[in-house]
Amino acid sequence: GRGVDWRPMLLGVAMKQTGSQPLVHIPIKGDYVRHDLYRTARHFGIPFMIPEPFPIRTLAAARAFYWINEGDIGQARIFAKEVFRAYFGEGRDISLPAVVAAISSSLGVGRGALLAALKDPIIKELLKDKTNAAVESGVFGSPFICVDGEPFWGIDRINDVEQWLENGSW
Repeated sequence: GRGVDWRPMLLGVAMKQTGSQPLVHIPIKGDYVRHDLYRTARHFGIPFMIPEPFPIRTLAAARAFYWINEGDIGQARIFAKEVFRAYFGEGRDISLPAVVAAISSSLGVGRGALLAALKDPIIKELLKDKTNAAVESGVFGSPFICVDGEPFWGIDRINDVEQWLENGSW
């Protein structure tokens, strides 16, 4: 019964500001993470592949989300899911504005308008502000969910989030 405020951010910026790096680049952990990603996807019944290249800059997709979100929150969420499916399900390079525009176009969002929005200084600043606010509030990875100020990081914490929502703090 709660609302969810989706806030895409630039994970690379967070990693740079916190002195971190993608888990897949860390010796030994990287092999485990790759294995675990596939196992987790199987567990949840989600089509999944580790695309090449991985990870990538998600600047275009994040800007597009915020631009679409200003007009239609529901459409922005559908767009976000399609971006994830395109990247992790099909291996499409969502760092490319043309790919992001093609995804948005398939959802009825004007390709030309979206490409122009990716260059809009207001949208650029909005994403920058959202990313900085996320890092300042302690976000360092994805998925990162906050419930009543309590942070949960990682897909393996989804059950904890559900329990927290059901029962409150422990």
